[in-house]
Amino acid sequence: MASRCEVFNSSAICFPSSLLKKPSSHAAFSPRTLLATNNGARRRDSTRLCVVAMTTVEAIEQEQMMSERPDTLLRDSEHEAVEAVDGCSFREDSWVRPGGGGGISRVLQDGNVWEKAGVNVSVVYGTMPPEAYRAATSTSGIPVNKAGRVPFFASGISSVMHPKNPFAPTVHFNYRYFETDAPEGVSGAPRAWWFGGGTDLTPSYVFDEDAKHFHQIQKEACDKFDPEFYPRFKKWCDDYFLIKHRGERRGIGGIFFDDLNDRDPDEIFAFASECTNSVIPAYIPLIDKRKDTPFESKHKAWQQIRRGRYVEFNLVYDRGTTFGLRTGGRIESILMSLPLTARWEYDHCPQEGTEEWKLLDACKNPKEWL
Repeated sequence: MASRCEVFNSSAICFPSSLLKKPSSHAAFSPRTLLATNNGARRRDSTRLCVVAMTTVEAIEQEQMMSERPDTLLRDSEHEAVEAVDGCSFREDSWVRPGGGGGISRVLQDGNVWEKAGVNVSVVYGTMPPEAYRAATSTSGIPVNKAGRVPFFASGISSVMHPKNPFAPTVHFNYRYFETDAPEGVSGAPRAWWFGGGTDLTPSYVFDEDAKHFHQIQKEACDKFDPEFYPRFKKWCDDYFLIKHRGERRGIGGIFFDDLNDRDPDEIFAFASECTNSVIPAYIPLIDKRKDTPFESKHKAWQQIRRGRYVEFNLVYDRGTTFGLRTGGRIESILMSLPLTARWEYDHCPQEGTEEWKLLDACKNPKEWL
């Protein structure tokens, strides 16, 4: 697999084939330049690249904020589209991980249209405990009682946008690449690599035409690569976003896949890139249509209850959140996906036939929107 560093819509995603050799020291990533090669995974130094020599990668250390703003890894397409609709600007924080890697977080908070909108980009590497490996993949892979820490490389982009208007939907997307080496204490274990990610919609009120538009854009992105992708990844999305203790999904789905390595990595990379490119045309028209819809306090209260469900899924089941918490990740970036406000009411059950019940029914019984 050829090493590369490419622009992945709003992020630079790197998937080098030989990054995981154990060197005597690591150069910590500063989010200015991300270049890798086949030969020993060298990163090109430059006058604008900060290099921090590390003598050990025994543990994943806490990230630290950078003292100066770097050249951004985030392309302007997504955040400019959001700022154009909202009228407010993103705050940008850049951070480095002394143990290996770094990233950029952009957050628009308490804007005119969005209560909270954020984009995270990260490229990190080091070693992780076996339980973090199991959180990162759906396969068991490593014997619980035999493995030591697992060398890894991970890069990805994630974004969540929570609008203020209860008739406007929340969107989430995340696309990532993982590579792991043989864990300590398990001789002969193979190196593994995989892609994962997806895009899904979480409305508080269901509009059939909105759901059809969103899913149609996802299907078109999938169909460019394989007509079996959309039905396969749509079902995977419905299954993945199940809040098991509630018996309902977080939202009305989209597409989701993980541990994807069954074809040429360049093809999967191109597919994931196409999916990120589809987010704006799938989502922004829905915001334009719903952001100014009049609403009452009862609509806002229902939105807050559904936001509570969002929080439950992310903190209990979400694989990315779990991985970040178990590897000592930067907490502000990990919890960026949570809304500013949420609500829990005791034994709240919407009356059958209401618009609130319609949404809950769609979350309990996933629909074929196309």
